[in-house]
Amino acid sequence: MTPTPRMVYADSTGQVYDHPKLLMAVWDGYSIREPKPEELIPLPEGSDLYVLPGRLPLGFASRKLHLTEFAGEHENDVVAVSAFIAPAYLRLTHPAYRTLPSARTLPLFAYAPVGWADGRFWTTAVRIDPEPRQDPATFDMHAIRAGVDRDGAVLPGNSLLTQLKRCALEYKCRAAQNFFLARYECPLPTAPSCNADCVGCISHQEGDIPVTQERVRSSPSAEEIFKVVDMHFRRAKNPIASFGQGCEGEPLTRAPLLLDAVRLVRTAHPAGTMNLNTNASRPDAVGELFAAGLNSIRVSLNSATPSLYAAYHRPKDFTFDTVVESMRRAKSHDGFISLNLLVFPGVSDRAEEVAALKHMIAAHRVDMIQWRNLNLDPEYYLDKVGRGESGGIGLLDCLRQLRETFPQLRYGYFNPFLK
Repeated sequence: MTPTPRMVYADSTGQVYDHPKLLMAVWDGYSIREPKPEELIPLPEGSDLYVLPGRLPLGFASRKLHLTEFAGEHENDVVAVSAFIAPAYLRLTHPAYRTLPSARTLPLFAYAPVGWADGRFWTTAVRIDPEPRQDPATFDMHAIRAGVDRDGAVLPGNSLLTQLKRCALEYKCRAAQNFFLARYECPLPTAPSCNADCVGCISHQEGDIPVTQERVRSSPSAEEIFKVVDMHFRRAKNPIASFGQGCEGEPLTRAPLLLDAVRLVRTAHPAGTMNLNTNASRPDAVGELFAAGLNSIRVSLNSATPSLYAAYHRPKDFTFDTVVESMRRAKSHDGFISLNLLVFPGVSDRAEEVAALKHMIAAHRVDMIQWRNLNLDPEYYLDKVGRGESGGIGLLDCLRQLRETFPQLRYGYFNPFLK
């Protein structure tokens, strides 16, 4: 039986407590309510707790659901707490809190609610990908550092390898660490610039929101890319190589470089998955890349509705129709299409959003949805895309509906190896 978690809060030093009387509350993007039993899971290993400065926690005083704000003796004594959930899990609701007038916009993380019961933390989430590709228990920093030294000796001076070393050791990027552990997916950051101005870009912000990592400043050569991919394809089981990472801009702004690199790779490795994580802003380039040997594309979007898409991605020299055309070009080459769906409870589960997503899947024969938590201050995001007039259907129901409508559709979090 699923327990009823108590509300969690933190004091001014960051020490976390569970309230002796108040029960956990969640915000579904429309209303503050109690979590449903089917939404609750123990907080996954590898998740982190974050305090929410300038935000007071909300909880229910009893089973009668009397919503109560907890501020301690003074307003600055207590802050709300959230969870940043481990990879492969989809957040289902937001933390419940009241934002004070002096509060600043939160950094770029996906904030999930957290409660305490039966001696452990709980949150509202569902595991969306069973693969242990980024499970914390599978990572050994000694082995990662040994891999960095090993590969650096083989490819000294390779600028792409230097960037991957920084990602693995400084940013603790799991994708880069997996490369040095000779498994799964090889990230290929190549583009220092972008042709969109996404509200939640994690590598470039001009306002007060701090970025979580520095964007690459220069592009590697096609030969450097080939040597890194060649190394990965020769030693990894079911290898994947992917352009388009969080530490770069849009890889299609370097389309000729990518094309040269793909041709070099395919000359040596006819098999192996070559993937492009992209905003799909260059249909002609997408077609050329697939003709050269790319076989997978992951298209990032927060919404299948043009207006909400534009409000978040803020494209500079392309439109939503451009994205759709790139998907058409990819499928004309029998390409595997994933949607990198940036999920936000209270927006992604709106009836009109679900309907638009169903249309996109059917019209463009989408093969997979990678359900990704949108990393952004919840209130800031709603201010940008608009607040719905009525409640959503809930993300669990959204998942069920799509499975019933498209039984062949793959769900996941990671780019798959294509046999």
